[in-house]
Amino acid sequence: MSEAGVGRATRAFRLLSPLKAAAPSSLLLVPPNPWPGDAQRGRTMLTNVVALAGETVVVTGSPWNAQAHEPWIAAMNSFEWLRDLRAVGGDAARRHARTLTSQWLDRKPGRGDLAWRADVMGARIANWIAFHDFFCASADDGFRTRLFGSLLRQAKGLARALPGDLNGAPLLIAIKGLLASGVCLESGEQRVSLAEKLLMRELPKQVLQDGCHAERNPTVHAAVLAALIDIRALYKTARLAMPELLQHTIDRMTPALRFFRHGDGGLALFNGSQQGEALLVDTILTQADARGKPLKRAPQAGFDRVSLGRTVIIVDSGAPAPSKLDKHTHAGIGSFEMSVGRERFIVNCGAHPGAGPWRAALAATAAHSTVTVADTNQIELLAGGGVRRRPPTVESHREDAAEGSLVEITHNGYANLGLTHRRRLFLGDSGEDLRGEDTLIGTTPQRFSIRFHFHPEVQVSLTGNGRTALLRLGDGTGWRFRSDTDAIALDDSVFFGTGAARRSNVLVITGQTEGGETVVRWAFRREKRPAPSAS
Repeated sequence: MSEAGVGRATRAFRLLSPLKAAAPSSLLLVPPNPWPGDAQRGRTMLTNVVALAGETVVVTGSPWNAQAHEPWIAAMNSFEWLRDLRAVGGDAARRHARTLTSQWLDRKPGRGDLAWRADVMGARIANWIAFHDFFCASADDGFRTRLFGSLLRQAKGLARALPGDLNGAPLLIAIKGLLASGVCLESGEQRVSLAEKLLMRELPKQVLQDGCHAERNPTVHAAVLAALIDIRALYKTARLAMPELLQHTIDRMTPALRFFRHGDGGLALFNGSQQGEALLVDTILTQADARGKPLKRAPQAGFDRVSLGRTVIIVDSGAPAPSKLDKHTHAGIGSFEMSVGRERFIVNCGAHPGAGPWRAALAATAAHSTVTVADTNQIELLAGGGVRRRPPTVESHREDAAEGSLVEITHNGYANLGLTHRRRLFLGDSGEDLRGEDTLIGTTPQRFSIRFHFHPEVQVSLTGNGRTALLRLGDGTGWRFRSDTDAIALDDSVFFGTGAARRSNVLVITGQTEGGETVVRWAFRREKRPAPSAS
């Protein structure tokens, strides 16, 4: 565990240990929990195979003693998996949930235990309350006494630990747990007051005027919006006066979530996000109950979306997230993703949800559909996540006209190499003609690569002239790639859109800068006749 994580957990542990109070015997209310679980994942859990945070652990003995990476341990201790067992339904799933909870209550955690980190504790409190009717309603009195005693101790400990050194989405998750304990357990007025105070402080800091979450990660954006919907439900269920800012924030975040969706219903892959479950995204949008079409631009977050015909293009046209909110930042300025109908076409490589060597590789510029110079990153990424300060300057411009839409991004992320990168992307009004122009400005000679990563379902083959490639999407539609250079190669890539590695292809244009401006033009155009096999 990181030193910061140890510090947060130790403080919470110290606060929890001495607390002694009469435990409640029931909840004052049970808030709704509309979020769908994964029944297949739940059934697998019944066989002691636990897949969380991109890691699958075969459990022998108690899962609370399993050897796993920190993200898996945090996810296990958050009890979010209760929704997967609820999706399975039946007595077996219910009993398994109680068995795991009993084992957790039997533990004697030490100082620094990840289970006591404030965001993990907040998530656990909220989930125990939200899934009470599933796993606890038919439990015996002994189990209920232990559970509610632990709930009260954790709630009071969480109130004393917050805000601590939490930032971003983890702090909002902790606030949700604190509010849930305040409205659902007896004598919770002070916890409600503290939760509301922290919430009103964090919403303007974390949610930008364009409605995007400041971490610039679509998965985090969806999770935060879901948490705010849960918080709103707590206010409504408890019949408390709800802060206007909460509803206004939900109203702004909902169109922004639509902004990040591709035609298959999943999310774009920027700054550590994964495409997620389309059903869950649908549920979030339904529960948000907020009107608003997807934005064209998110100027504060720094993204553009072009949707013409059946084609959607989403472009990273902004600077990295600010300090303390940049844990998930990738070096992907100017990168873009493209989908046609329900088919993903051009992608970024995505992110592994856990820890390990994949983190740095997938955060690198080369893992994104953009330009890499001298095999280095546009921004200096820290090994544990985040950005070493001195972020680049990024400027963007957009023009929409009857014939199509143009997005232009310029950044100086390669200033240390003596270069500035300017990218122009133009999508014709039919959505079947994408033209790009990459310009490297500067006098220092440097090797560069322009990469186009493809979804695993896309088949690619190079033609004989070295400047053209044929592509066939998953639905059989054909596209042709052209460039004004013959330095094109096809290489292996990897796709982590759903958390597991899948083989894919990447088209790479290589070259060397010349004095002044080095310009490479390229285009993707749909073929009007059926595409030949590109296997």
